[in-house]
Amino acid sequence: MEIYLVRHGEAESELVEPTQPLRERGRADVTRMARHAVRIKVAAAEIRHSTKLRAKQTAEILAAHLNPVRGLREADYLAPEADLGKAQDAVETATEPLMLVGHLPHLARLASLLLVGDPNRDIVRFRPGAVVRLERAERGWVLGWVLTPEIADPAGC
Repeated sequence: MEIYLVRHGEAESELVEPTQPLRERGRADVTRMARHAVRIKVAAAEIRHSTKLRAKQTAEILAAHLNPVRGLREADYLAPEADLGKAQDAVETATEPLMLVGHLPHLARLASLLLVGDPNRDIVRFRPGAVVRLERAERGWVLGWVLTPEIADPAGC
């Protein structure tokens, strides 16, 4: 079973636009990532996103390409400073592939908690629009791969 942790795409500065929607480049990067995810057969039964606009927009772009059978769902436990326990529970109780779209520092801390049991260790660096695949192992989770917009194959875009 796999879990995909996704950092939202590049967003507007809060000083420019308080709701911080995705910038045009952020939309393009996430679209390229979504197309690449389809090519490498990423499958998520459900995509959950934080309450923030930039995460919702990122999730919507991904869902338009990946067509998750259970659709999109907002999850307050994916906010930038949310309690890691709720996100960890969601991951640990998942029975189908799940994609979580959120923010820093939360995603990096969640990845570290799942991988090495310590949310304060710097294990994975999430660039805007990055997708990290974690795979359930016999004991805990292992890192499957990390995909960033810079290394996604733009040929099919």
